[in-house]
Amino acid sequence: MVNVVFLYGVLARPAQDVVLPSGSRLLSLEVTVRRPDGPAEPVPVQWPDAPAFASGLDAGTEVAVLGRVRRRFFRAGGLTQSRTEVVATNVVRASAQRRVAALLEEAIIVLSEADISRDAGMSAPLLGVERPGPASRRRA
Repeated sequence: MVNVVFLYGVLARPAQDVVLPSGSRLLSLEVTVRRPDGPAEPVPVQWPDAPAFASGLDAGTEVAVLGRVRRRFFRAGGLTQSRTEVVATNVVRASAQRRVAALLEEAIIVLSEADISRDAGMSAPLLGVERPGPASRRRA
């Protein structure tokens, strides 16, 4: 099993710093992703312990996000509610093309190490993934 997400989109609003009751800090983002066959979709993204520069990300900034999907449950108004969101491990400005390429490469490595092509009955070339040799693999 693997849980990896790569998003490429535009921030719908400025990044918001949130300090949790535990004292931990996270950055809340809303990334709008355009679909080729339909309307744009907003994707909530939470980035724990984001670097200081990230607080300056503004609405309209194109970004690439690497992370995982999480569904969390919480109580509000006496009711149990849930929210599905992306927990980011890294976010980069889309204008930083080398950093975007490195994020995408990291996602591909995670997917190839999980061997999803075998699980799905496909070969790696069908996925467009050239598997790196053992010496070039990095742990994500």
